[in-house]
Amino acid sequence: GSAYTVPWEAVFGATDEEAEEVAEQLRVDWVTSQERATVSALEALGTEVPAELRVAEFIEGSDAIGLLQVDDYLVALDGQRLDGFADLADGIAAREPGDEVDVTIDRGGEELYVSFVLSDNGEGEPVMGIFVDPEFDLPIQVDVAIDTVGGPSAGLMFSLGIMDLLTPEDELAGVAVAGTGTIDTTGDVGPIGGIALKMAGAARDGAAWFLAPQSNCDEVLGHIPGGLSVVAVETIDDAYAAIVAIGEGQTNALPTCSAVAG
Repeated sequence: GSAYTVPWEAVFGATDEEAEEVAEQLRVDWVTSQERATVSALEALGTEVPAELRVAEFIEGSDAIGLLQVDDYLVALDGQRLDGFADLADGIAAREPGDEVDVTIDRGGEELYVSFVLSDNGEGEPVMGIFVDPEFDLPIQVDVAIDTVGGPSAGLMFSLGIMDLLTPEDELAGVAVAGTGTIDTTGDVGPIGGIALKMAGAARDGAAWFLAPQSNCDEVLGHIPGGLSVVAVETIDDAYAAIVAIGEGQTNALPTCSAVAG
């Protein structure tokens, strides 16, 4: 295969301080990825994970600016109590940009009510125009015994590993499956960098199948190593269904990047 040479400084910075900043960000992403993976795995298996929804930041132009404040907690949306992040995501997704929403908040122990208009995220989807930091009350403790990697790109595979441990089935029946992709708390799979090298590594280590984010399909095409079959996934549910199908040998209907891209 082709070799790619990238200057050390372009990745890790030119100074020790810059390198440490990069390393610290990778550690933060790693821990956050584990939490998101645990939440998405539990909720994919039907266990809603309670969370307190703290307002962390505002997007420029948000109609909520001046009404909400950083460190407010979102309690209810249009009178419907928010018990977890999925409740908030589902509630907003059911509306349209330009809709007015009534939000109940907890501000320093005082319950307040505000109303503001949802924004458009640029793709016709409604957003509140804020960043929410969900403080999850996880019902299980998950410790990933790997300390030699960082960053968020293993999130999808964390989730699948957790789902495997929490279910009695042997989903893969011994088939070697690798994969990559970020995961968010609603179970959506996001793109990562360097997927061609990750596929090459998976094939080298004996994987027969590789789960790739659909949003990486343009980088997958033309770079799939011989002997490796790639499945394109958008959500944790897609990925779990894929490993079940692979374990059962029912793989004809699994989506590929060529099928998705074509």
